[in-house]
Amino acid sequence: MNTIKVNKKNTLMVAHRGVCGLEPENSIPAFVAAGNRSYYGIETDVHVTADGKFICFHDEQTARVAGDDINVETSSYGLVRKIVLDNICLMEKKTGEKIGELKGRDDLLIPRLEDYINICKKYEKKAVLEVKNPMVPEDIARLVEEIRALDYLEHVIFISFHLENLIELRRILPNQKLQYITSKRFSDEMHHALIEYKLDWDAYHPTITKEIMDMLHAEGIKINSWTVDDVEVAERLVEWGIDYLTSDILE
Repeated sequence: MNTIKVNKKNTLMVAHRGVCGLEPENSIPAFVAAGNRSYYGIETDVHVTADGKFICFHDEQTARVAGDDINVETSSYGLVRKIVLDNICLMEKKTGEKIGELKGRDDLLIPRLEDYINICKKYEKKAVLEVKNPMVPEDIARLVEEIRALDYLEHVIFISFHLENLIELRRILPNQKLQYITSKRFSDEMHHALIEYKLDWDAYHPTITKEIMDMLHAEGIKINSWTVDDVEVAERLVEWGIDYLTSDILE
């Protein structure tokens, strides 16, 4: 199995949670799979553990993608790092490996922020980093400083569903690329937020129309689309002029 190629023209392709159509989502193998392919960026999600460490994971609970179930934000970093991304249904479907054969693999531990950033740096990919839950300003500042210390801040696009995260990021990073993720129909409220805080739009793909795209492009606002795994949908958005396309499997 491999990625599915699309005629992307000038659209920038982003690997959703790494190439999660081929490898366990938000895992080191998924990030490396994206690094070894033509993607512009690698997307992941960041949470902060109970003791203040940044880890790359999507859900708050681990049960969907692991054999054990904990809450990553109310658990210690040490406990989170014992979780193996070994969901038996997911892995047997994708690789045929049995759960017992995966237990000893360090590359299937929940990645640390620095693991992800260093992979993006090694393969020269943009880090498309979703700040998953609302973060207090102190944690956002620490997140920025950790990435700055890894010498990769200028190559990061921060994205979030939570406008308050983006407002704080804009306060401390006046020129950073930020994208406001939405799942609902485009509204005046969204439009005002994009303009006021100098944000690009990261939209659930069925909510995007060519008319909205043309309007936002005329205002200098770029558009990302998530999560597009259908070739026909992807190529329609490309024809309309979508700037970024986020996918589990399309390349």
